[in-house]
Amino acid sequence: MALTWPAIKDPDEVKDYNLDWSALLGASDTITSSTWTIDEGDSLTIDSDSATTTATTIWLSAGTAGTNYSLLNRVVTAGGRTYDQTVRLKVRVK
Repeated sequence: MALTWPAIKDPDEVKDYNLDWSALLGASDTITSSTWTIDEGDSLTIDSDSATTTATTIWLSAGTAGTNYSLLNRVVTAGGRTYDQTVRLKVRVK
C-alpha cells in the first residue's frame, strides 16, 4: 500500500522527506542500504539520499506543478531482508 507524504511540494522548493522503518524492522534488524526511484518522468530530481539504521531520507528539487509522483524506497537489512515502500508526493504551486 502506498503512503502519501502530507506536505505538498512546490516546484521551486528543495526539501527533505523521511521514512521511518523502525516498526517494520523490529528491535534486532537494521538498514544497510537504501535506494530511491521515481516512477513518473524525470522532472522531479533526487538531489541526495541517506539512511540511518532505522530511517531513510531523500532530498528532492524541481518537479512539475500539477503532477502526483510515486517514489519507491527499497531498503536492504543486515538480516538479509529487502523491503519496498511506495510514497506519493503532490507537486503544486503554493
